[in-house]
This record gives sequence, structure tokens and C-alpha cells, in this order.
Amino acid sequence: MTASISDYPNILFILSDDQGAWALGCAGNDEIRTPQLDRLAAEGMRFTNFFCTSPVCSPARASLLTGRIPSQHGVHDWIRGGSVGERPIEYLQGQKAYTEILAENGYLCGLSGKWHLGDSVRPQKGFTHWYVHQTGGSEYYNAPMIRDGKPINEPGYLTDVITDDALQFLEAQDGSRPFYLSVHYTAPHSPWIDNHPQEVVDSYDDCEFKSCPQEPKHPWAIKTAPWADNQKENLKGYFAAVTEMDRNIGRILDKLEEKGLRGSTLVCFLSDNGFNCGHHGIWGKGNGTFPQNMYDTSVKVPAIFSHPGRIPQGAVCDALVSGYDIMPTLLEYVGMEYTEADGLPGSSFLKQLLGEEDGSREPVVVFDEYGPVRMIRTREWKYIHRYPYGPHELYDLVNDPGERHNLIGSREAEDQRIALKRQLEQWFVRYADPALDGTREPVSGLGQLDLAGTAGEGRKAYHPLEEG
Repeated sequence: MTASISDYPNILFILSDDQGAWALGCAGNDEIRTPQLDRLAAEGMRFTNFFCTSPVCSPARASLLTGRIPSQHGVHDWIRGGSVGERPIEYLQGQKAYTEILAENGYLCGLSGKWHLGDSVRPQKGFTHWYVHQTGGSEYYNAPMIRDGKPINEPGYLTDVITDDALQFLEAQDGSRPFYLSVHYTAPHSPWIDNHPQEVVDSYDDCEFKSCPQEPKHPWAIKTAPWADNQKENLKGYFAAVTEMDRNIGRILDKLEEKGLRGSTLVCFLSDNGFNCGHHGIWGKGNGTFPQNMYDTSVKVPAIFSHPGRIPQGAVCDALVSGYDIMPTLLEYVGMEYTEADGLPGSSFLKQLLGEEDGSREPVVVFDEYGPVRMIRTREWKYIHRYPYGPHELYDLVNDPGERHNLIGSREAEDQRIALKRQLEQWFVRYADPALDGTREPVSGLGQLDLAGTAGEGRKAYHPLEEG
């Protein structure tokens, strides 16, 4: 039976941009300052094995919204064309988002911040409050935004500006209907130098950055990553971006408490994809290398969920969870059904979220894709297959959690490789739409210009750290 509108909890969904799972104080990083996120974790549940569906912005975000993998929704790289201008493209047209289901059932849906799924001017997917970045990334001051359907430039610090808009949305809520608010920060996405409050940047002057070992440059690393110059300044900027975002998240949590909404609001915090700040000899995420990589530092994201009185406080869950599990989980959380759920790959992790089951969850496998690069990961093994020719990778995560020793070609691991490859291919055969299959697209990590199956990707050498 469907709940009445008065029974639905509010939902605050906070999404960071390019934040590694390691870039969080409560995750064990004693260098980066995230007191508000640590507070949120103490008031809820933190997941230690949460994975994006693709280690780059736009496809990962499309999967969060629709529950589909990239080879179902057709967004295979960061969106480089069709956001503004004469030819806007609605990349998710005709694909149901969970926000649309919420809106159809009485929720007031708002979005403050980054959209990056095409056609930034027109509200879509059930959102009526629509304050978004025109593209996907920019300088943090004088950022190009869309307000009331018109392009503007915001002179203030972008993280503050996004928060200010979210606070205005919350202030306007009178309790007559439940709300869903997405707050999508561009932080801590680049640029990092001369883009963040200097006093916060300077506060990291003495940081040793042991959490970001500057390893020898990966042989596949892109040429434009910040290798030779200003590595420490980039690290200071990245850490400052996270800390300033954290401060602003505290402002939002305080507003919920001020309005008496905290007890009736589910707060979710995720990042779109992971990030390497020197880890594995990489600066960037999946497109920090070519061929694209699937290291855990690229595909694992921070994840915290909090709802006082319903979700256990101070809990840590090690279940393997993916971005394509968000849609079924949130809909089950509020008691709504989706008739097309059987065709989607995700499954609800509500029982783990409510503390009703331990970390053991079936299926204990996650899958990722980035164009022709696909990954299957269990607790013990990770296999990466690059269509059509490789190179492929196989890691024994029990004995090699840092993914240092590729066992491809090892006789001892050959049976494991064959079994994982079979499982990988069977899963994608089941869920991939042949017309949108990423193995058919020339995905290079340089950005998607058009709908899948049409113009595909352009070849202009855009800086992968500056977009996506």
C-alpha cells in the first residue's frame, strides 16, 4: 500500500565532485578536515565499499538518477556538448529518474548546483526548483550558472553560492508537502590553485599529505596532469575545496535543525566518482590515464546516510554497494514502487541501511564500465577487461589490496580470470542495450559531444581534469 503524502520523509541528497573515498576524516584520513561530514557519519551510517558505476562525472550521475548503467542510458563520458547554446541535448530523455517518481507522488524537487547531463537551461526529471551550472565545471569565482532559465555569472565563491541557494529552498518549505533537494557541489573538482579562500588554502601549508603519496608517474598517465609543477599547491587547493564544502554542508545541516526538519529528513552524501591525487601515479579519475583505469581510488566513493530515529547512528557497513543501487533503495525507503525495476541492475540495500542485516549482501559483486573498459569486483578479486584488445588486469584483493600486481597471464589465477570474465559478460549481456553499448562507442575520456550511437566523441584534446 502506498503511503500518504504526510508519511513521506524529506530527502536531502548531497553530491560532491571528484572526491576520493580516502578524502574524509571519518574514513581514517587525519590530514583533511571534514568535521561536518564526520558529524554526519556519527549521526548515521558510513559505507566503506560504495562504488560509482563509471569513474567519470556524467555517466556516474546519470546512473544515480535512473538506476541504469551507462550502456542502458547512453551517457558514456563527461558531457562536452549540448548543455547550453542553440542545440541543447536532453541526454536522458525518455528515461525515468527516481526524482520524477518522487514528484509524481507529491514531492517538491529542487536542484542546486551541478547538473552536467545536457540541456542545463530547462528544468527536467521532476525538478521544479532549478539552479544549475551551465556546463560541468569552471573557475570557482564568476561561475556560469542558470537561474530562472537565464544564464548568469555568480561573482561569489561557488561552493558558498550553491549552498546559499539550497538554504533559500529550505527556508521556503512550510511542511505542506515533502521535499527532495539535490545539492550538487562542483567541489573538490579542479581548478585548485587561486580558486579557494586563501586562509583555508594556507591552513594546509604544513600538511605532509601522507594520505596522497606522490608515486612514480603511471605509464598510462595523461600528459596534462599536474606532474612537474605545483604539486603541493594543487594538493592544498584540493584539500581546501573539500574543507570549504564540508563547512557549507554544516550550514545546511544547521538549517534543517533550525527549522525542526532534521528528524523528518533523510540525508545522503556521496561523490560522483573517486579521485587520485598521486595515488597509483595518477592525477585524476578514470580518465586520468589512457587507457582508462578502474583502480579502487577511481571507482570507490565516500557514502554516508543519516536519518535520526531510523538509521543506526555511528554505524559502518562494509557491504559492496553501487551507484545503480541508489534508485531502488531510495524508492523502497519512502515506500514507492517502480514497475520497470525488473529491467534494472540495482537492488535495494535498505536492510543494511536500517541495520537489519550485517554487511553480507547478495549479490556481493559490483560492476563498472567506462566505454570499452569494464570491471567486475568481488570482495576477493577484481577483473578489468578492455574491449577489444586489452590490456586486461586481474588483482587478488585479499593479498594485494593496493592493486599492485597484475596477475593476467598467471597460471595460478587463470581459472579465476575465466570465471570472472564469464560472469562479467553474462551480466552486461543481460543489462546492456545493444544500441547504447559502450563497447561500440569510441570513448577516449575527452568528452561526449552527442547522443550515443550518433556523433559519439570528439577528438579535441580537452583537459580531462578540467571537465567531468
